[in-house]
Amino acid sequence: MVVPGRQDKEEKIFYPPEDLQTNAHVPNFNSYLALYKRSIEEPEEFWRDVAQEFYWTEPPSGPVLQFNFDVTKGNINMKFMAGAKTNVCYNVLDRNVLDRDLGEKVAYYWEGNSPGHHQTITYTDLLKQVCRCANGLKQMGVQKGDRVAIYLPMIPELVVTMLACARIGAVHSTVFAGFSSDSLAERIVDAQCSVLVTADGVYRGEKLINLKQISDKALENCQEKGPLTVQKCVVVKHHGFKTGGTNERQRLQTPWNTQRDVWWHNMVDSESEHCDPEWLDAEDPLFILYTSGSTGKPKGVLHTVAGYLLYTYLTFRYVFDHHHDDVYWCTADIGWITGHSYIAYGPLANGATSVLFEGIPVYPHVCRYWEIIEKYGVSKFYTAPTAIRLLMKHGREPLQKYDLSSLRVLGTVGEPISPEAWLWYHDAVGQGRCPVVDTFWQTETGGHVLTPLPAATPLKPGSATLPFFGVEPCILNENGEELQGEAEGYLVFQKPWPGIMRGIYGNQERFENTYFKKFPGFYVTGDGCRRDKDGYYWITGRIDDMLNVSGHLLSTAEVEGALADHEAVAEAAVVGRPHALKGECLYCFVTLKDSREFTNVLVGELKSRVREKIGPIATPDFIQNAPSLPKTRSGKIMRRVLRQIARNDEDLGDLSTLADPKVVDVLFSQRCEAAA
Repeated sequence: MVVPGRQDKEEKIFYPPEDLQTNAHVPNFNSYLALYKRSIEEPEEFWRDVAQEFYWTEPPSGPVLQFNFDVTKGNINMKFMAGAKTNVCYNVLDRNVLDRDLGEKVAYYWEGNSPGHHQTITYTDLLKQVCRCANGLKQMGVQKGDRVAIYLPMIPELVVTMLACARIGAVHSTVFAGFSSDSLAERIVDAQCSVLVTADGVYRGEKLINLKQISDKALENCQEKGPLTVQKCVVVKHHGFKTGGTNERQRLQTPWNTQRDVWWHNMVDSESEHCDPEWLDAEDPLFILYTSGSTGKPKGVLHTVAGYLLYTYLTFRYVFDHHHDDVYWCTADIGWITGHSYIAYGPLANGATSVLFEGIPVYPHVCRYWEIIEKYGVSKFYTAPTAIRLLMKHGREPLQKYDLSSLRVLGTVGEPISPEAWLWYHDAVGQGRCPVVDTFWQTETGGHVLTPLPAATPLKPGSATLPFFGVEPCILNENGEELQGEAEGYLVFQKPWPGIMRGIYGNQERFENTYFKKFPGFYVTGDGCRRDKDGYYWITGRIDDMLNVSGHLLSTAEVEGALADHEAVAEAAVVGRPHALKGECLYCFVTLKDSREFTNVLVGELKSRVREKIGPIATPDFIQNAPSLPKTRSGKIMRRVLRQIARNDEDLGDLSTLADPKVVDVLFSQRCEAAA
């Protein structure tokens, strides 16, 4: 283990700042070790103590945690505090207003797409809005167990609708508002939703998106797949127009079905500000959230009431070292699990003040993030490596125009972060004084599973470091044998924690086959992992993004990191290409920084860099210039498309989630020369 006071000559280690340790919840490494040991050896007592923070109408009827992870011994199942009864909405709102006297505390500073659009919402405001929405949904016939689809931009009504569902026992299924009508329809049909909540439109930067039009198309698509389950479509009047510098208005054409469509304000305005919560069993469903599947069909990940509430509460509290006077900002979209856990439920369970941001990092200028941090005095900032790399391209000058002295903790989420991006984030954004908590987790895990704690964990740039409380990671080889000490292989977990998924909605067989069949007795993350001599974990990328080159398992993320380490490279993506001798070879796409030229000399330098960083076996066979990479609207690289380009296979399938489909044509046009 890394211990304070020891400096490894081979790698740079960053120790927690002393001023952060003074009042931290977990103030040092020994405190972390003691708490972790208790969470593993005495899980009943550990989680019962956490549960005392919340309101329950009935206690659990049996052991706190019950589970079976072994498919050879019966159905996979996990139960946490089974028999206990509570309500998540009551615990994140009423409890804060009535019991903790936080009614006038700000729950959210909403910051719109344009800087002139903003709103402040207190806990009392939020509770009243949620009750009105809950009553409105009940008037439409929504009952406990019914599914409600939410297709909204990052506006307060999104959080309100989620919490209203939680209040009455309905199950929300939030769909990222950048998804296509086909994707929305697929999710509505799979969950058999009875209500869809959407908006007239939204601006993303300068682009106006007609969400109601997309929603109507989705409902048409639903009818083609079978009987339409959606009875009502609730529409928020959000962006029917945009006011420009000359006060010209760009109006939306909002299609309307009088039998089905209802304006949000007509649903909620006349409703009472009081709504009794539905007391739910700890294992009743809270929400469904769809995530990509290896087969292409999204998986409806199901999370339940009590375990998810406690786990998001505790991870938020400890990983961000949350205190009463913090202003916290997570830049994710609530359409993804990061937004569910660390914009909605986790912060609200802690009575936190958060920034809810509708816009994008470079609109109306590249300083938007820094402007917002200064405006609200943000102390804890959580964003994705994709955003960090984007802002890195603009250098440090934009940051120097703003006061970022309020920042205390930085976080990253969504993908492994390269040491280069980590160091820029730490030095340029955090000004060398803010620890960077590089969190690893998944939609399926509900919350952080590998993560540093800002005042306790010595940091290694690029490492997710150590497990969170109650989490027991293992590394297995291809034969399912557990590897000890320094090792690299499959990242798995041998026991559940409260926030882990309970299944794939409506498909137990797929749930077991996807996560538990490969290595019976373990939850399989699908990620590769390396553990170093100090016991630190390094995520090496998805197993399906790992390549077998001449019998050697290579991580694409590791190769990408080596390429991105070159001063000319802004971003890199690596896929496999069939090779007659090696089985697979490395085909690399590199995006260069502004003004850099793609030359044979550069290609030689990049190959040398990979050889030096990883070894001769990892030397790329092909390196292609990629002015842009194919990405989804959420910023994820579509490696499936890159694999097809590498193989010169133009049968690309569905590209509806691509932010810019023209990128594909450019890459194909340059491919032939690159792979000649």
